[in-house]
Amino acid sequence: MAAMIETNDLWKTYVMGAEEIHALRGVSIQIERGEYVAIMGPSGSGKSTLMNLIGCLDTPSRGSYLLNGKQVSEMNDDELARIRNEEIGFVFQTFNLLPRATALHNVELPLIYAGVTAKTRVERASQALDKVELGDRKTHRPNQLSGGQRQRVAIARALVNNPSILLADEPTGNLDSKTGVEIMSLFARLHEAGNTIVLVTHEPEVAVHAHRAIHIRDGQVEKDVRRAA
Repeated sequence: MAAMIETNDLWKTYVMGAEEIHALRGVSIQIERGEYVAIMGPSGSGKSTLMNLIGCLDTPSRGSYLLNGKQVSEMNDDELARIRNEEIGFVFQTFNLLPRATALHNVELPLIYAGVTAKTRVERASQALDKVELGDRKTHRPNQLSGGQRQRVAIARALVNNPSILLADEPTGNLDSKTGVEIMSLFARLHEAGNTIVLVTHEPEVAVHAHRAIHIRDGQVEKDVRRAA
C-alpha cells in the first residue's frame, strides 16, 4: 500500500529580483492513512509552504508529490480542483467564513461546488454541524458565534465532503487557550473516528496532541518524532 502523502526531494524556490529564496530544500516525508501528524517549525521555516504543497494549493519547483499513490504534477486543473474540494478538508487560523451566511450555508459550500442536490446538502451539512456539537447553531451567522464556535463551523465545512485528509493551519492561533484546548479535543475525537489529520503549528502545546511531529527548519526536515503509544 502506498502512503497517503509521499513527498520526494521536494523543493520550493521563490525568485525575488536577483535573489533565490529556497523555502523548501529537498523535503522527503511519508504520512500514512489514519495518522495524526503535526508539522512544526518557527516562522519562516517552510512549514506553511509544505502545507500549501500537500494541499495542492501550490506546485513544487522540484521533486515529486504523490497523493494516494498518484503523481500530483500529472493532474490537470479540474482534477486538482476536485481534490481541493473533496479529498482535502482545510481548516485555517482565520476561519474564512462568509459573514452574511448562516453556519449551515457556510458548511454547505463545498457541496455546492461538488454539484450535490439541495436536499442532500442540507442533510450532510446538518450532520457535519452535529459532529462538531453545533447542531443548535445552524441558523446563526458568524457574528453571532464565539471564536471557538466559528472554528467549529470551519471544521464542519472541512469535514462535509468526507475528505481523505484534514489539513489544519494554526487552527488555535486566533483562540484563547481554553477554547484552543476544546478545539484540540475535537481533533482528537475526529482522529479516533478515522480521520487523517495534518496539523501545522509553531506551538508545542498544540503539537503535543498529535502522535507524530515533523520538525521543519530552514526548509528541511530537522527531525521526525513519533510519540510513544
